Amino acid sequence: MVQLFLQLPFYDDSGTAATAFPIVVNGYYNFYINGVLQEGDSYTISATELTFNGVTGTITAGTPLVVEAVELVTQT
Repeated sequence: MVQLFLQLPFYDDSGTAATAFPIVVNGYYNFYINGVLQEGDSYTISATELTFNGVTGTITAGTPLVVEAVELVTQT
């Protein structure tokens, strides 16, 4: 298991440095490495950590990492 803490420069949609990942209550996360969507069970996300579950390999410095948080909201 490899943990990636929110110490890297992650940015929100407005380009501001993120201090935490958004917490998704009713939705899901997508995670992309260099533009490639990763399988959902290969990672977990909390407010401050991105953890790779049972994944081996190397991510080169400068590789784009994108966390997409999708929150589903119902309207009546």
